[in-house]
Amino acid sequence: MQEEIAQSAVDTFISAFNAAEDVHVTGLLAQALTSDVVLWGPLGRSEGIEAVERFVLDIRRHPAGAGTMVRSSEVDMPDEWARYQWLFTTPGDGPRLAGTDVVHFRRALIDQIIVFAGDVRPVS
Repeated sequence: MQEEIAQSAVDTFISAFNAAEDVHVTGLLAQALTSDVVLWGPLGRSEGIEAVERFVLDIRRHPAGAGTMVRSSEVDMPDEWARYQWLFTTPGDGPRLAGTDVVHFRRALIDQIIVFAGDVRPVS
């Protein structure tokens, strides 16, 4: 049961990267994250849904074009922390980024996200 709740929150978070329009990003994030979520990302620490929204929108506006984010592993949740792998690809032969996120849950919502991104490389 706990894994299903975690997977649902993670998948909703990932869906924000793939929303049809930018205006839908905030609503999707609000379904997956606490209002005081902390993001530990490539550019340091930031707090709040608005900070995560800026991060997501920056990725959505990749110079190579709108990309696609997918979860590429199961959500492994041994306790209140969970981890999963993801893959972001841009159109055509554009760059690809893979990584792992570790997320913490409070009341079935993500309240901390730690992003471990891998190398950016062309799709092979």
